[in-house]
Amino acid sequence: MKIYKTAIEGLLEIQPSVFEDARGYFSETFRADLLNQMGVNFDFVQDNESMSNKGVLRGLHFQAPPFEQGKLVRVIKGSVLDVAVDIRKGSSTYGQHVSIVLSGQNKKQFWIPPGFAHGFLVLEDQTIFSYKCTNYYNKQSEGAILWNDPQLKIDWNITDPILSDKDKLAETLSHFNSPF
Repeated sequence: MKIYKTAIEGLLEIQPSVFEDARGYFSETFRADLLNQMGVNFDFVQDNESMSNKGVLRGLHFQAPPFEQGKLVRVIKGSVLDVAVDIRKGSSTYGQHVSIVLSGQNKKQFWIPPGFAHGFLVLEDQTIFSYKCTNYYNKQSEGAILWNDPQLKIDWNITDPILSDKDKLAETLSHFNSPF
């Protein structure tokens, strides 16, 4: 397993080792000791999984303190464009983002610590997305930033994604008062 820092402090790209042969493959998808060496010292308490079709955009979501979540995300089947936006007050990278393609084929993972809004665009039908979370879901603490806020300059490469009502009504960064 190899772990890489990204352009924004705290976000990590993880490339598990994959061992393939005629039977299929084996991959170690989680190693607490290696993540601890990179400063990820959280207990994971909840796993989530979603299935979505091409063109669905989920996000940009976060949970406010004291229910903030760190997320270790990966795609089991299909592919997504995964995006994390820094919403930490006082951060030199506030409002900036990192995007990465995660797929069942490339097996990459993305560590998104608390203090980031997270979302993804589904690139293939029946994509299965997995989240390993550091805190339990709490509806009262959920929040969202508008996916296509021009201030964020995220190139989703789509103009009319399939969105939830919540995501259609999300705030722009300029009207957002970050709890982080």
